[in-house]
Amino acid sequence: MLRIHFTSQDLARVRVASAPDPLWEIACSLHRLQTSQGRWAYADWYRETRATLAGTPLGTAVRRLLVPVLPRARYLPDFLTPHEAADGLDRGLAAIVDTPPDRVAHEIRMLDRFTGAPQWAPRLVEREAREDLAGLLRAYHEAVIAPHERRMYATVAAERALRGREALATGLDGLLAGLSPAIRWHPPVLHVDYVEDRDLYLGGRGLRLIPSYFCWQSPISLADDALGPLLVYPVQRDRRADPGRPPDASLAALLGRTRAAALRCLVLGATTSELARFLGVSVPTATHHTTVLRDAGLVVSHRHQNSVLHTLTPLGAELSRSSSSHPPQTEPDPRDATPAPPAAQASDVSPERCPPPLGTGL
Repeated sequence: MLRIHFTSQDLARVRVASAPDPLWEIACSLHRLQTSQGRWAYADWYRETRATLAGTPLGTAVRRLLVPVLPRARYLPDFLTPHEAADGLDRGLAAIVDTPPDRVAHEIRMLDRFTGAPQWAPRLVEREAREDLAGLLRAYHEAVIAPHERRMYATVAAERALRGREALATGLDGLLAGLSPAIRWHPPVLHVDYVEDRDLYLGGRGLRLIPSYFCWQSPISLADDALGPLLVYPVQRDRRADPGRPPDASLAALLGRTRAAALRCLVLGATTSELARFLGVSVPTATHHTTVLRDAGLVVSHRHQNSVLHTLTPLGAELSRSSSSHPPQTEPDPRDATPAPPAAQASDVSPERCPPPLGTGL
């Protein structure tokens, strides 16, 4: 159990990251390759990643170099997830390279104590070795993270919108209490299901919350309490598989005045009921429109308590901005009158269809 102790100053300094942190996403995605837990949620990514890495020098380097220094274990070297990565991958990799050798040596010894560091790890005290590692992290990101960035950004944006609405409605108490089933808020202490029993005293520094696409169930914090306090936590996920039909089919169905208005309404996020009131339609009809928008990759939806919050993906936001420069239709579009289909049941990704763990098959 991790207990994070807040003061009144800390509550005023709670921040939620506005975008995925690329180095934390790298670390958490490597953890997804090391376990079958939660495989259904990343099945498509996992299959694509195995196909991308199998039999390649990059796949070998990931298995022999990245996984040993970023293991799914009790301890991770903090210098591999620097706070500068909040400003982008380039800044984060530069911070890794610039880490003082004494700190690198200390954290490698910690890694060896807790999980066993690879024999080559002590060489990371050398700047050239850290440059090589940064190059490998970049290659991994470009190969298996960057192709999914649109979905990642949309998911984190939806989580941020949900947290913002929660804070406005119920204050910081509501925001902290609703982060994850693994996190419980008992003022003034945030209780987090964790790999070790530990207390973290913020001491007025505040807490940076980092919603993560690849983090699964168990939140993560830095090992060194002296560093800027943060908590990486998993975003809420939809248990449904990604739509099987190509986006073009949904985009063809998208054209119409009502759904264009729906896009404009969802710029700041809205629940199904709020969208229905804005459009002047029934809730089932609003649900149908959001389904079309979601299948087209323009909207992401998250259930929260008794409502569903819809927010725009980056593609949806771009389309909304471009459509605002065109005059609206003056003739009714028959596609707007499409009757709402029967409610479909969300289906899980079958565990039997999920591929086996990464192992040594790269």
